[in-house]
Amino acid sequence: MTTDETLRQQGITREEFEAIRRLLGREPNLTELGIFGVMWSEHCSYKSSRVHLKALPTSGPDILQGPGENAGVVRVGDGWACVFKIESHNHPSFVEPFEGAATGVGGILRDVFTMGARPVAIMDSLRFGPLATAKNRALLEGVVAGIAHYGNCFGVANLGGETQFDASYSANPLVNAFALGLAREDKLFFGKATGVGNPVIYAGAKTGRDGIHGATMASEEFSESSSAKRPNVQVGDPFLEKLLLEACLEAMATGAVLGIQDMGAAGLTSSSTEMGARAGTGIELDLDQVPQRETGMTAYEMLLSESQERMLLVAEAGREAEVYAVFAKWGLDAVQVGRVTAEGRFRVRHRGAVVADIPNAALTESAPRYRRPQRPAARTLPLDPPAGGEASGAAPTRDPAADLLTLLGSANVCSKAWIWEQYDTMVRTNTVAGPGGDAGVIRIKGTRWGLAMALDGNGRYCQLDARAGTRLAVAEAARKVACAGARPLAATNCLNFGNPEKPEVMAQLAEAIAGMGEACAALGTPITGGNVSLYNETLGHGIQPTPVVGVVGRIELSAERGPTPARFQQTGRAVWLLSGAAALTAEERRQRLGATEYAAAVLGQTWGLPPALDLERERALHGVLAAGRERGWIESAHQVSTGGLAVALAECCLARRAEEGETARVGARLTLTEEGDTAATLFEESATRVVVSCAPEHAAGLEALADAAGLEATRLGETVEAERGLEITCGPARMRLSLARLAQAWETSLGRQLESVISPMEVLT
Repeated sequence: MTTDETLRQQGITREEFEAIRRLLGREPNLTELGIFGVMWSEHCSYKSSRVHLKALPTSGPDILQGPGENAGVVRVGDGWACVFKIESHNHPSFVEPFEGAATGVGGILRDVFTMGARPVAIMDSLRFGPLATAKNRALLEGVVAGIAHYGNCFGVANLGGETQFDASYSANPLVNAFALGLAREDKLFFGKATGVGNPVIYAGAKTGRDGIHGATMASEEFSESSSAKRPNVQVGDPFLEKLLLEACLEAMATGAVLGIQDMGAAGLTSSSTEMGARAGTGIELDLDQVPQRETGMTAYEMLLSESQERMLLVAEAGREAEVYAVFAKWGLDAVQVGRVTAEGRFRVRHRGAVVADIPNAALTESAPRYRRPQRPAARTLPLDPPAGGEASGAAPTRDPAADLLTLLGSANVCSKAWIWEQYDTMVRTNTVAGPGGDAGVIRIKGTRWGLAMALDGNGRYCQLDARAGTRLAVAEAARKVACAGARPLAATNCLNFGNPEKPEVMAQLAEAIAGMGEACAALGTPITGGNVSLYNETLGHGIQPTPVVGVVGRIELSAERGPTPARFQQTGRAVWLLSGAAALTAEERRQRLGATEYAAAVLGQTWGLPPALDLERERALHGVLAAGRERGWIESAHQVSTGGLAVALAECCLARRAEEGETARVGARLTLTEEGDTAATLFEESATRVVVSCAPEHAAGLEALADAAGLEATRLGETVEAERGLEITCGPARMRLSLARLAQAWETSLGRQLESVISPMEVLT
């Protein structure tokens, strides 16, 4: 009799257990129960989200592979394809920050090269609690060190990403890893077990006991005993993964490999069953043949192990020797552990006995699909601003220069160079725009094409309105890519939420997916795949709803014209604001000011609604940015985002990309038309706005281009010598700050916060 405690250990409910009994027509043994536990886990089956994810747009003229495979694929041109995906490693990174983050990078790299692509770039989206807490500082340092270790040793350029902080992530850090690779369109590989009788080959590292129940751990909340889950966190070896990459690509090139799958979450179990399910076949395994690095391993342990750097291949019968020879050349194990069968079953033998015999469909198509109850959460934050304060419409009493410095030094705005300077950003020499700008850009050598990529998410926006906040995340990721001069092609996503069994959380998730679908359809960026990470809760306290979106765009490069930088390039240039922001009343602007970093970091409060967004005008802005670059008119472009227009202007004077080094900076003298009040004009975060600079002779053409697209183009001023600093006049307010003072606040804040507990005002001295 299977006890409730046994089911709890496997993450299976009593109702799910009864469904398993009906599917098998008998009682499952412990090994089979473990198989169902991982395959029916939230992490593997998406049982709470799949019914909603099906509504997302997933096809388009450039989409070669949408959701359902290891990674998505889009057409680039000249026979090249781009393979990319984002996934989470949140729970392992909470338990063991270094290894959790490192193996998150390793896993997403394998998802890319199992498609036949060579990885050329990675990025990461990170969330932590406030750095005033020693635990949060340790988590950040451990995660960044793990990402740097794996990526640098493997040899893939890290093009940056984004990092944000909020108290809700204190016990639930988020580590979302993105990878992008290149392949020829006619050389793509898929995770299918085709051809009855073909050999199933295990390749790569030996199997150990690390990572057992990793997928189950990622599908439950954390409690006071979470430290005991350290054995569930895998240990990675980036040097071995590099060998695995080269061996896999060389084996694929022989033509002997028909299908290939990464042994990721749920290890040998998921790779076998998913390959069989995709092809409508079955797989029979003999665990006695599995290379093992520990003695006495049981069938249960081998099937559920998530040891890293392992692949499962299906080869053409009679050509096994070609595959073995390649892996032997690279010093890796490669051995036949099974064969493809016609029965559509996952059958496992160990020590001469059948230890599991399950229909593939029972583990995949028949996995639970829940339409969980939804109930909009009661609003806990006020809709209207605090009475009597600056945001309520009272006369301003603050010093805008001091507020700008405070914002530049806040954790969510300050330079993240402390993070990306630990990464190798130039390895393989494909990088043409590394971290520090709006988007990372790589070139495809031997062609005129490049690829721009960016990540974005804002938990505060989504906490106030999950649907609107997710639309904004899609728009901002696409806008970052457009600022580089690229045209957005497609998107991937990582949906980080709390416990879906709580109706309030499930409502947030459903609304976020709906908002993502609306934005992706409007902006022409279909979803090619991604990841859902739920149960990001500890002791009942969940994270802010945090959908993270990655967008990839295509850009034509030449010796004369690279990607558009974010930073002002030279003096004597006209500075313009291109805007498709929605027109709002004074009351609506005050409401939306409450979602900003200004409200949180300067006023210490949050209220209201996230920024308004007109998706049609957003797409028009992307077209103007691409056309302006192609005509040679736009010399720099930087989106207005966290911190508002004043912060964006300061960043245009300060920002530098990793490959630029300490290049000369440029100042600016600007006049802003005050609308409503000074604080709103300087610091509101209205969407669909980009600061651009151009030569004076191109200003009229740029203005006409914007006008034809239905956008506003407002001349703000001009760039000046660095010695004159940044001067902004806004109504009665006038501030003039040296670039050195701005840089002191913006560049040093993160490092200082990690070194010791400091007050936000210390960055001003």
